[in-house]
Amino acid sequence: MTIYLRKIYASFVGVGAWAVLLFQTIWESIKHPPSWSLVLDQLLNIGVLSLPVVAITGFSTGMVLAVQSFYQLADKGLESATGLLVGKAMLTEIGPVLTAFMVTGRVGSSMCAVLGTMRVTEQIDALKSMAVSPLRYLIAPRIIGGVTMLPILTVFSAVLGIYGGYLIAVYVFSMSPSSYFDPMPIHITYFDVWTGIIKAFVFGILISTISCYKGMQTRGGAAGVGRATTNSVVICYSYILIINFLITIGLNVFHTAIIERFGL
Repeated sequence: MTIYLRKIYASFVGVGAWAVLLFQTIWESIKHPPSWSLVLDQLLNIGVLSLPVVAITGFSTGMVLAVQSFYQLADKGLESATGLLVGKAMLTEIGPVLTAFMVTGRVGSSMCAVLGTMRVTEQIDALKSMAVSPLRYLIAPRIIGGVTMLPILTVFSAVLGIYGGYLIAVYVFSMSPSSYFDPMPIHITYFDVWTGIIKAFVFGILISTISCYKGMQTRGGAAGVGRATTNSVVICYSYILIINFLITIGLNVFHTAIIERFGL
């Protein structure tokens, strides 16, 4: 029991230290914004270089959704809702989550490994000795890059998913293009689009800050870097799923309350 209590206590301490790191980085960035060249490097690394894996993930997921939706709906005479289901799922749930997973695996692990290696080789201490803030030089550009590029990558993934579903529906199941696309403008609202973007924005914060925090806390040489990287990926995946559920509930409750209050 004592061991479990210690682990729970250590978890709360870790969350507190992570929050402190986040707010310190925001404050440092406000006082002394990071160099644009550093931010541009992270935009390239997180965004542009992640396009292939995000494209493959979104496109293949859209095709699978179209296949599953068509077979489930066809015997009920509702196959025309295939496009609507693919669009809703890609924009609100599957697109943001899978994009965050791919970016975590490709970029988040790299962030943690780089910062962890710099920590165990005392490069971060060297930066401090030269009066260079690690928060402004190392962490702030990564957070800005993650927050900026995750929503863009999510929209890109959702669009490719919808297109992948279109190819399957039209060229495999012989649906007409109008049957696939016509229900979308009617039933997919701005709320659905903004739900996905808000989720992606929050996931960008989570991935970049957790990865950087675990990297900055690395101890124990090369083995410690490996452990920190593994832990950061597992923690990011877990929090993405938990926060996704909480955001989904919160946004839908808020949206329902607004509709009931103002009759929108």
